[in-house]
Amino acid sequence: MPVAAIVFVPLSLLDSIPIEVQLSELSLGQGLVAAGALAAVLAVLGAALLGEVFYSGAVAVALTHEHAGRAPSLREIARSLAYRRLIAIDLIFTAVVLLGFALFFFPGAVLYIWFVLAGPVVEIERRGVRDAFRRSRELVRGRFLTVLAVLAPIELAGEGVAALAGLLAHDLFGDSFAAEWVAEAAANVVVVPFGAVAAVLLTVGLIAEKDGRGPRLHSAPPAP
Repeated sequence: MPVAAIVFVPLSLLDSIPIEVQLSELSLGQGLVAAGALAAVLAVLGAALLGEVFYSGAVAVALTHEHAGRAPSLREIARSLAYRRLIAIDLIFTAVVLLGFALFFFPGAVLYIWFVLAGPVVEIERRGVRDAFRRSRELVRGRFLTVLAVLAPIELAGEGVAALAGLLAHDLFGDSFAAEWVAEAAANVVVVPFGAVAAVLLTVGLIAEKDGRGPRLHSAPPAP
């Protein structure tokens, strides 16, 4: 959760920026109005997705990397992260999923599930950007419904928590930008860790299933 705060408190600023489209005041054609509304929706969705893959990579370090036989500290996690690869994967992942949603909802959901494990793969298997996307797709193949069944409820619950946090923040701070920021940051810090831990555990389990052996969680007892 401290890592989630470091990642999502600043990123929540993006998702808190008000994007309003007053359709009744526009004199443009219906096609341009629809395109503008779609762009606004995609901008909000992109801000919400940004950071998830990067954070799941950080959680992968926390759960699978050992430091003197113990879980790594926050400073050790920060030193271990493959920042450039995780940031590149996060940006590409967000762009690809948004493209899928722009075409239609179903392709966006499929692309999300195919590539959501790319962040943990980078840190667990030390792969490059392109190889991490390929490996994530390989791990999900044959287990699509399993990954969907694990991650989709967490995403939906996150939306519910975000809505509740928004109501509480507006009661405390009024209808303001600060209220939106506090609500979005609080929802991300509370909910996203569950999705990230689930993604890492799925990655570890699917690697073991595909390869016959896989990484060991540092908190697990040694095999006899």
